[in-house]
Amino acid sequence: MNVRARVVFVVAAVAIAAFISQRILAADTSAKTAAHPPWVELITIDGSINPATASYIDDSLASASAEGAAALVIELDTPGGLLNSAQKIVKAILAAPIPVIVYVAPSGASAASAGTFITEAANVAAMAPGTTIGAAHPVEEGGEDIKGAMGQKVENFTATFAREIAQQRGRNEDWIEQAVRHSVAIGEREALAKNVIDIVAPDLRSLLTQASGRKVQVGGQTVTLAIADATVRRAQMTPGQRLLNVLADPNIVYLLLMAGLIGLYFEFAHPGVIFPGVAGAICLLLALASFQVLPVNLTGLLLIFLGVGMLISEAFVTSYGVLGLGGVTAFVIGSLFLIDTSKTDLVVNRDIIYGAAAALTVIILGLGYIVARERRTRATTGAEGIVGEVGEVREAIAPGAPGKVFVHGEIWRAVSADALNPGARALVKSINGLELQVQKVA
Repeated sequence: MNVRARVVFVVAAVAIAAFISQRILAADTSAKTAAHPPWVELITIDGSINPATASYIDDSLASASAEGAAALVIELDTPGGLLNSAQKIVKAILAAPIPVIVYVAPSGASAASAGTFITEAANVAAMAPGTTIGAAHPVEEGGEDIKGAMGQKVENFTATFAREIAQQRGRNEDWIEQAVRHSVAIGEREALAKNVIDIVAPDLRSLLTQASGRKVQVGGQTVTLAIADATVRRAQMTPGQRLLNVLADPNIVYLLLMAGLIGLYFEFAHPGVIFPGVAGAICLLLALASFQVLPVNLTGLLLIFLGVGMLISEAFVTSYGVLGLGGVTAFVIGSLFLIDTSKTDLVVNRDIIYGAAAALTVIILGLGYIVARERRTRATTGAEGIVGEVGEVREAIAPGAPGKVFVHGEIWRAVSADALNPGARALVKSINGLELQVQKVA
């Protein structure tokens, strides 16, 4: 065999070997895919955006990536929440090692305020029929627009933040800016038409089918989704995250604060009952712990404490209603200002505030009235309870000569300015140590 023939033979052998290797690898890959079909991890956020939800999404991204999930699906229904938590979530989604799909669902759900930023940050943004997105304008305490230079700064920062998200995902930058500056909100059909979202899907399976085949950017690389037949695994919050999520609800926090104040007041007004004090202390500590999560306005909190203090004072000080009226006013104003809404769009429900104000007023003034009435009531037990009682003379009493009186089931030494014979009735006027001062009953 000449040299040329040998070269041709070697080249042909190498080509055949490469072909066989490629087929073996393809077969092995197909076998692995068949043995391990694609799957997606599903998490549900139904409530405010807060540190608990941010931790939940971070943990889910890490676990889904480590376990080989094809994507993370976030089913979202939120009225909004903390801007700093939304920023952390957006940062995590943009840097995620796997594709992230945000699905605003079920019907009737919304991705308002902070939820808008999270939806726009996803590789695939989807909405169910009958859902809304938008209304992301920052506000101040009481829900009004933030005025002046500070308001302009906050609005400009939030609008720029929103535009950057939309730009990275190739979505409608102008619309999301309008959602921030003018609180624009739209439904799923309009959102799809305006390139705010990518998909409208009635259910999760339809979403996965429509998303399959799309090319998305993950970690600077283009990834083609193949999740039409993917299985779905749900991931739940940890117990700690669930507790933090509950404590991040302003209404729950407010009720805990009220329960704590009422419990401690009841314990101080009736020492020794114990249970109200223990329950009140626990509620108050939980409320204080939640203040580490929610942006609390210190002025509002101090006004609440001032109002409660005035209501308590009204029960013991003759102010002709001034302290009571001032206490209710301070309490309501403090409640309205309790949550700093320049950093979140979450507020305490107004009906809860007015109901709590009325209930707290009735409870404190009612308990105060009972305590004051009891203090004015003559004692019926102990040494003081004997004064005013009528007893029976058991040993004769004369002026300067003490005798014995049976009263309250006991025999006491007694003195009197009147002469009293055994069997006579004697009224107890006072007590001095272990000796009674009595007088003859007519």
